[in-house]
Amino acid sequence: MSAPFEVRKLNHIAWKCRDAEETRAFYEGVLGMPLAHVVRADEVPSTGERCPYVHIFFRMHDGSFVAFFDLGDGTSTAPDPGTPSWVNHLALEVGSMAELVAAKARLEAAGVEVLGVTDHYWLQSIYFFDPNGYRLELSYRSKGPEYLDECAREAHAALAAWNAEKRAAAGA
Repeated sequence: MSAPFEVRKLNHIAWKCRDAEETRAFYEGVLGMPLAHVVRADEVPSTGERCPYVHIFFRMHDGSFVAFFDLGDGTSTAPDPGTPSWVNHLALEVGSMAELVAAKARLEAAGVEVLGVTDHYWLQSIYFFDPNGYRLELSYRSKGPEYLDECAREAHAALAAWNAEKRAAAGA
């Protein structure tokens, strides 16, 4: 079934942050993502709910954004205690292996603990946490588009195999 629309790209992803300035210092100062937009309001436009907030947006090279809400209460969203800390994360892409290595050095110089470079065969990645406790991944695609084309051809069969194994394990 074809949709009457096409999702083109990420506009933004938004999370709650504990402090807008601390978050700005990290995303702009350490990751080099410029602060591009700030929305300050006392009412949520989509719900009409009264909740004073500031909504801050950091621009990526492709024009998409990573955004945060500071609700003024000094807290960020608590992670789900039933989910391993490596599961929920935001993966951002850099343009070369040299940039990935430079990003690791810059993060470490800023006192950020970095895991990796991790080789995922088609992707080289480093992992770290932002000041709000959100896990981030910076990655470089080390394989060309032909590799991902091959993966796409096999994706439905691979997922069907996983689902069959999961059902079989649940029934055992």
